[in-house]
Amino acid sequence: MQHGVKNFEVVAPRSRFYQGGFGRMFPDLKPWKPELAAETATALEQHMLDFANAKMTAADNEDTDSTLPAGYTYFGQFVDHDITLDVTPLSDAEVDPNRLHNFRTPRLDLDNVYGLGPDAQPYLYENVAGRIKLRVGSIGNRFRDLARLSRAEGESQTALIGDHRNDENAVVAQVQLAFIMAHNSLADAAFDLGLQGMAGFQAARNTLKWLYQWVVWNDYIARICQAEVHETALRHHPDAVGEAAWEAGYKHVFDWRNTPYMPLEFSVAAYRFGHSLVRDRYQTNVLHGFGSFIPIFAPNGATLMGFRALEADRVVQWDWFLPMTSSSNPFPQMTRKFDPRLAQALTHLPEDPERPGDSAKILNVLAARNLVRGVRMELPAGTAVAKALNVAPISLSDTEPDALWYYVLREAELDGGNCLGKVGSIIVAATFAGLLKGDPLSYFNIEPGWTPAKDTLLKSLQKKLSAANKSALNADAHIVPRPVGQPDWTFAAIIRLAGLPVQADDFAQQ
Repeated sequence: MQHGVKNFEVVAPRSRFYQGGFGRMFPDLKPWKPELAAETATALEQHMLDFANAKMTAADNEDTDSTLPAGYTYFGQFVDHDITLDVTPLSDAEVDPNRLHNFRTPRLDLDNVYGLGPDAQPYLYENVAGRIKLRVGSIGNRFRDLARLSRAEGESQTALIGDHRNDENAVVAQVQLAFIMAHNSLADAAFDLGLQGMAGFQAARNTLKWLYQWVVWNDYIARICQAEVHETALRHHPDAVGEAAWEAGYKHVFDWRNTPYMPLEFSVAAYRFGHSLVRDRYQTNVLHGFGSFIPIFAPNGATLMGFRALEADRVVQWDWFLPMTSSSNPFPQMTRKFDPRLAQALTHLPEDPERPGDSAKILNVLAARNLVRGVRMELPAGTAVAKALNVAPISLSDTEPDALWYYVLREAELDGGNCLGKVGSIIVAATFAGLLKGDPLSYFNIEPGWTPAKDTLLKSLQKKLSAANKSALNADAHIVPRPVGQPDWTFAAIIRLAGLPVQADDFAQQ
């Protein structure tokens, strides 16, 4: 959960047609802020800290479970790191939202995996007998890890990856590892079809990027957004010459002149719903033991905190995190509900350098930090956004903030807590639909009728798996809980493509 420590300029003017990193969906709505006796930065922080500590935390239990498998918490975090990077520190007394810069391309293009490519960042890559692959590390002879720089024992072990944030906890690090190893599998498939060097690299990269886009839209967004909103946000239909084409259904919500920007209502509020899904602790694999949990954050002892090499007990057994053919009750573990109560671990983050883990310091309390950032970024009130979208606003008590982030979580809670509510769904689905339609290199534009089943490299790999009597890449697509639309490829396919450990047998001694 680490954030930037440098003060960079970022731009988000109040223009729907601004061409740049950040922008606004609702530029005409006035900013929301709480009514305080003293309008100072200190008073704002204390007000939000008091509310967060009193009302926005709860321990894990069965009542906090949603119907979304826990692996999607960290897939969502990975996706976030692919499309946004705001390094403006919260500790600044004032943040000018009109001077904000997104250090990520607002595209689903896996630049957090590939970085700047083999020529600009050769240390991320290796050429293996004509195959350009991404570097991978190992844990002994049994499991894989991110490639890391060697450090003295006890020091941070820097991962050689396209975005350092994807090593901030052990689960998102293994999502990053999945994409790295999936690329390497596709590079092998390309080589077997006669594509070597950069030709094979580009073929593997394109297939993985398009599979990722497919999974994001058809699996992930279908799970986290209301079905009606998901169906409306991108419509598939024949164009004038009979070819399949895609049309964005919320252009009035997320519009731009030439290329998409990153909406602050999305990045600072609605998409931060993911913080509510994080559990205090997880069961990781059979080696660590059934019923034995590891906390996501802890000041000492076993923890899933990142920036260090994996150990065997922190290796994810994926059928405990995703619905897969080998999953059995009580697995997969589920996310917490979509609601305003965050895990207790997120009130004791080790981020304030003076008093790490102190719940009286705002940097250590994620909910308070999010509320303050929304005010400083001049986001509109949640009820005002609902009215602008012609959605009936929910009722908030006099003590509840009308901050957009809080509103999205409260709305989701009132709708059952298993996905976003109407306002949150529209902001999130409209943004992803816009990013996909606005990317001239996405499959939605290059080859609108593309599906994983039609892809040359994926078909080649499926044929080999079938010949070896092994599970197909998309073997898990029918396992419940399934997203609306029931796609025949899900995030689990990327795990299988990567060859990461899925079930108990994968942890048996070799």
